[in-house]
Amino acid sequence: MTDQPQNGSEAPRGCPVAHGGGDELTRLYGPEAASDPHGIYARLRKEHGPVAPVLLEGDVPAWLVLGYRENRRVLDNPRQFSRDARIWRDWKEGRVESTSPLIPMLGWRPDCVSQDGEPHRRLRGAVTDNLQAVASRGIRRHVTHFANKQIDAFADKGSADLVMEYAEYLPMLVLTRVFGLAEGEGRRLAESSAQVLKGGEDALLHNDRIMQILGELAERKRAEPGADFTTGLLEHHAGLDDDEILSHLRLVLIAAHTTTSNLLARVLQLVLTDATRLAGLVSGQLNISAVVEEVMWNTPPLAVLPGRFAATDLELGGHRLQEGDLLVLCLTAGNVDPEIRPDVGISVHGNQSHLAFSGGPHECPGQNIGQAIIETAVDVLLHRVPGLRLAVAPEELSSTASTWEARLDRLPVEFAV
Repeated sequence: MTDQPQNGSEAPRGCPVAHGGGDELTRLYGPEAASDPHGIYARLRKEHGPVAPVLLEGDVPAWLVLGYRENRRVLDNPRQFSRDARIWRDWKEGRVESTSPLIPMLGWRPDCVSQDGEPHRRLRGAVTDNLQAVASRGIRRHVTHFANKQIDAFADKGSADLVMEYAEYLPMLVLTRVFGLAEGEGRRLAESSAQVLKGGEDALLHNDRIMQILGELAERKRAEPGADFTTGLLEHHAGLDDDEILSHLRLVLIAAHTTTSNLLARVLQLVLTDATRLAGLVSGQLNISAVVEEVMWNTPPLAVLPGRFAATDLELGGHRLQEGDLLVLCLTAGNVDPEIRPDVGISVHGNQSHLAFSGGPHECPGQNIGQAIIETAVDVLLHRVPGLRLAVAPEELSSTASTWEARLDRLPVEFAV
């Protein structure tokens, strides 16, 4: 594929393509990106510093923000780095099609993450108010119920894959209860959410499937309101319209499930590859929150956060950015930036200044719910399944990455029956 814009014209002024030397630009998708994203981040940091020109799916140009301080600057300054994709120059000038697999992740929607200022505050208020209400209604009880149900399916076998048989679906099952959905929708929604993050030609199809299910849910809840997140959005004093309701249901569902399922798998990986941590958790001498914190620093569930757009011409990390340039934020690289962590082997216990929940006005509003799901899921598993141990050597565990995340492929375990 060419590194020039899709219409074959010259790269626009300020576009990352114009600064990257054509074919020298690194793609954040494809075989190398899927197998060695960390190697790509390290090479880009060495070659370009804390900000690097890259190509996204379809060879769409972007700036990848690698430095911790540069990530913080972007996250904390929405006037300079807007979340509003309507100012994205490549989109405005027709170099990105509406059918691009990037659109489900980067395109503008009438939701709080697509806007800044007062529109953002109004919409985010509706989300945070209802997440707080949901959290007060017993998230841990729902997690315990579905965790036990998942474990029941493999408890008599003496072995399991804790990715596919536990972490991959558990958060979505909890969310079906939170949203007022039928439990049977959980598996379909989990699979479609994963495809949206993965990208590729099926991303739009799966996004449409999610929207259809949530549209039917909203209609049902208008007729039969309940004590759930969907009803809360419908009845909130901010007065969200139909499109805003649907967009926020989609936003919370995809973000909450994909990040929490990925994080749960990584926490279980860390626990099961370290006998000391495992023994500490089982005995109660180690708090699971300390393990979660370590994973947040070293393998955040969202490796690359989409997207911000330069609201004006400016400088970042030694590069000149032009108004309308797309930036994507490498949370993984920012968390291991040698400028702030010269020795990643030193404990980060008690330090919550990681980038895993984003930051600034758009910082994740549901992090306490995600934490509750993970802590409860790990606790139920360790106390329900005796003698839990990894069934392969730790170095045999592998991951597959997309532009936005790196997911553990499998986590085979054995246990006493």
